[in-house]
Amino acid sequence: MLVIRRVHVVYKLRAPESARETIERVHEMHADFCPVARSLRPAIDISTAFEIIPE
Repeated sequence: MLVIRRVHVVYKLRAPESARETIERVHEMHADFCPVARSLRPAIDISTAFEIIPE
């Protein structure tokens, strides 16, 4: 039986470097407003990261 214990998501965002501050701020809180993350969080460890790809 497959049991998922953790998920790591990497967002690859095409954005200017000048948007980094906004991206960091949104990245810190977005999971609190995501219904999928909120329902899975009690059972699965979810971690996220982002990578900015220059335009």
